[in-house]
Amino acid sequence: MFESLSDKLDNALHVLKGHGQITEVNVAETLKEVRRALVDADVNYKIAKEFTSKVKEKALGQDVLTALKPGQMMVKLVKDELTTLMGGDAEGINLSGNPSVILMSGLQGSGKTTFSGKLANYLKTKKSKNPLLVACDVYRPAAINQLHVVGDQVGVEVFSDEGNQDPVAISKAAIAHAKANGHNVVIIDTAGRLAVDEAMMTEIANIHSAIQPQETLFVVDSMTGQDAVNTAKAFNDRLNFDGVILTKLDGDTRGGAAISIKSVVNKPIKFIGTGEKMDAIDVFYPSRMADRILGMGDVVSLVERAQEQYDEEEARKLQKKIAKNEFGFDDFLNQLQQIKKMGSMKDLMGMIPGAGKMLKDVEIDDDAFKPIEAIIHSMTPEERSKPSVINASRKKRIGKGSGTSVQQVNQLLKQFSQMSKMMKMMQGGGGRKMMQMMKGMK
Repeated sequence: MFESLSDKLDNALHVLKGHGQITEVNVAETLKEVRRALVDADVNYKIAKEFTSKVKEKALGQDVLTALKPGQMMVKLVKDELTTLMGGDAEGINLSGNPSVILMSGLQGSGKTTFSGKLANYLKTKKSKNPLLVACDVYRPAAINQLHVVGDQVGVEVFSDEGNQDPVAISKAAIAHAKANGHNVVIIDTAGRLAVDEAMMTEIANIHSAIQPQETLFVVDSMTGQDAVNTAKAFNDRLNFDGVILTKLDGDTRGGAAISIKSVVNKPIKFIGTGEKMDAIDVFYPSRMADRILGMGDVVSLVERAQEQYDEEEARKLQKKIAKNEFGFDDFLNQLQQIKKMGSMKDLMGMIPGAGKMLKDVEIDDDAFKPIEAIIHSMTPEERSKPSVINASRKKRIGKGSGTSVQQVNQLLKQFSQMSKMMKMMQGGGGRKMMQMMKGMK
């Protein structure tokens, strides 16, 4: 996410991060590079210029040049200005009304139908709502089928009337169905086109006027860069929507849409799509995104994701096992499953400060755990609970049964042993020893 922009901003601010003399001249040079990095990321030149002018004005007005750590102050100013540019505070979704009606708008191919399913899943699992998905794309039979597939994946009912060609009538019937069947949120998936045209705009404006939704959300593919911002403006001029959804932020995106869309349409980014899975949806926090763009990670989001998977009772049991030296491969496998539920590995690593930079050229496959899982599943219950019994012949059998090599089995056993020792040290407070051990680990 924003890898190229992060690298360029890091290079631009590198001079000021040192403890050498900082002058008005090299601040100006640095901000020129920052502006270039933003324009390369597909941020509108006018917005990029205004951004760097504001940073320069604040830098010179706050005596950054004479500060004890001017480089750090400069990075903070850039971070604060980025946060403001992207909207400042996170904006929640309006769930007033009974039912709450959410109208999804956007071009064809922006990820509108998939995101409708993700939003339904988010509201069902995180907000304890009972959503209803509504298929209002009457032109593309595949769109109706797709919404049914998405609804099945997340366990949410889909309302469709395939014989009906009037999306306004379908929307009204869906809201009546929701009231009669206890659905407290209605998410209406509308038709898109390949480009902005009058027919599409008239149709969605008619739906909007007829149902008066609590939320009208504009879904945009972040990989289309500046085009995404222009499309958002065209939709907003006609619909006056409430917020933006940015999809495909996990792709090789330059980030221009995320950075400049708020300042163009003056509407907040409410959610972002961060992957293909149905739980790959995040509330958009401008300050956290600014941290990630500047390579500072996003520890708060990482902790929140971990807490969602955290079970206090299980944690207590695990603590006792570690204390008694009874932590086995079944426990290890359980921990892996919890990590996998938190999201893609690359996304999680990007949340750790400095890790994104360290792993810049490393490909982290989401299937990376599969060989480990196969090895553990090839062990007997005794081997999983007492790894010390695994001798040479057992290693050979485990390798053969898991489709891996004896070397891979040895590597896992070694890493498991080191991890067990580290966990024991953490309980005993052996911080220095643990740091030495971590240095020796890959």
